[in-house]
Amino acid sequence: MSAATPIAHRHHRHLGDIPTAWSVRFAILGTASEGGNMTIDDGVTGSPWTEAEVEATVSTYFQMLRMQEMGQRPNKAEHNRKLQQLMPARNLQAIEYKHRNISAVLNLYGAQTLSGYKPLPNFQRLLVDVVGRALERDRILDEVAIRSVETPAELPLLDDFQDFVVEVPRTNISVNDQRAEWVRRTPIKRDYLERESRNRSLGLAGELLVMEFEARRLHELGAKALANRIEHVSRDKGDGTGYDILSFDGDGRERFIEVKTTAYVAETPFFVSPNEVGFSSEQADKFHLYRLFSFRRKPQMFILPGPVAANCTLDPVSYRATLLGNNP
Repeated sequence: MSAATPIAHRHHRHLGDIPTAWSVRFAILGTASEGGNMTIDDGVTGSPWTEAEVEATVSTYFQMLRMQEMGQRPNKAEHNRKLQQLMPARNLQAIEYKHRNISAVLNLYGAQTLSGYKPLPNFQRLLVDVVGRALERDRILDEVAIRSVETPAELPLLDDFQDFVVEVPRTNISVNDQRAEWVRRTPIKRDYLERESRNRSLGLAGELLVMEFEARRLHELGAKALANRIEHVSRDKGDGTGYDILSFDGDGRERFIEVKTTAYVAETPFFVSPNEVGFSSEQADKFHLYRLFSFRRKPQMFILPGPVAANCTLDPVSYRATLLGNNP
């Protein structure tokens, strides 16, 4: 479960040495004042959103996000109803779409998103700037977001695994190079999702839950002897093997499992190391990435078999630089 890179574009320009990590944009292939009676009248239905409209929408989204990270449950419908009253040129559907655009931008900034708003990547440049300014000045969100991603986790007790495994979220969307570059070129950076990937307590809890799931899966297949041979490799041998758990298929074939755990939605970007990416290609027929999500509320999981690069897009976020040796 070693932290590394979030997944982004499958084909990315190589800028130097092997990246030490990728930032994973997960893409499966296949401010107005609160209250009052003021309205924003400069918007035109069917035209690009104005700065005032974007600021009001980002303000509302951030208020709900703060509540979520504080453990409260925001009333999205009521927040959006009040926002729509403020912006007569935009209907509720348009506001919902803009919230999804904000989620896409936040993922690129390395921040968690509001549950229920799956990222929608065709956003305007103005939104990048407004979200960036909001991230920079929202000290309360910064505090609660860091606390949220660094909070320890315990192994949850599940009655059964009946609804545990779900289908892979077929988003079929990814942020294009130009829009991703808008975010990369801004001075505002947040590393909340990277911090979560380094939360060893959360990672361990996810791995232990997968160990339980695998044991039960093999028992149900009538392979109890194989269930007794499951190994917690990352705990017993370290993170350098390229996978976390050694399990088996019902016929005895080895299954190499890499576990990635998040407290957030299924589409949340995650981090993989070059070693994990390479191992997944070398052992393509045996490698499985288990992505656990919503871990603190209702843990669920989807499975990506085979090479990581065949299932996700990879964004290198940092490189190891070595002097060439021919410098004067």
